[in-house]
Amino acid sequence: MGETEKLEKAPKTSWFTGLKAEFQKIIWPDQKTLTRQTTAVVVISIITGVIIALMDRAIQCGVDFIVGFKL
Repeated sequence: MGETEKLEKAPKTSWFTGLKAEFQKIIWPDQKTLTRQTTAVVVISIITGVIIALMDRAIQCGVDFIVGFKL
C-alpha cells in the first residue's frame, strides 16, 4: 500500500472573511451584457414552453385517437 503524506491544514480564518474574499473575486457583468443574457433566457424559456405545449397536445390527440379506436 502507498504511504500517506501528512498534509498541513490551512489556518482557519473567519467564515465572513473568506466570503468577503470570494466576493471580491467575482467579475460582475455590465448592464448591457446582463440585459442581453436575461432576454436570451426569457426568449428560450418561452420557445421551449411552446414546443412542450405543442408536443403535449399532439401526444394527447394521439392517445385519444388510439383509446377511442374501436374494433
